[in-house]
Amino acid sequence: MKASLTVFALLGIGWPVCLAAQNVTGALEGTVKKIDAGTKTVVVDTADGAEHTFHYASDVTVHGAQRAGAGISSASRGTVHDLQDGSKVAVHYTEAGGKDTAHEFDKLGKGGLQRADGTITAIDRAGKTISIRTADGARETFHMTDMAAKDTGRNLDKAAGKTAKVSVYYTEVAGVKTAHFFESAF
Repeated sequence: MKASLTVFALLGIGWPVCLAAQNVTGALEGTVKKIDAGTKTVVVDTADGAEHTFHYASDVTVHGAQRAGAGISSASRGTVHDLQDGSKVAVHYTEAGGKDTAHEFDKLGKGGLQRADGTITAIDRAGKTISIRTADGARETFHMTDMAAKDTGRNLDKAAGKTAKVSVYYTEVAGVKTAHFFESAF
């Protein structure tokens, strides 16, 4: 009886831990190595040499993509077909059962999202804002997407108001700047 109670207790405690481990949310930055529309996967190489394969559904969003000749601005949403091998991206993803699933790609660099560099003055994840002081002393505040508020720049929260330099990748629509991804800038 004691053994079965122990097993039951372990199962009761272990079950939520298992569920939490199957839905890890994260963001990483890298370069698109290969896009396979047949298997709906995108392979991304990171700066540390790791290779990550992300699966995606047809409703995956790509921010900052510009279709050649289509006139889509960096504020518009694109599709995976708007990415190319060699594109620099930030990938927002979840992990379940050992499979990484991309929910959003943010195209960084040339032809991608706009970028602002500065020193963090405040991060409010609940209010979904990040503020920076630019090199000219101006303060800029960006609204954050749900994904950005949830899974980017976690290592920067304690650096707010200090000397942490960041790059904020954003879109601007009707004067509202929305941060999709931000990272340390060394």
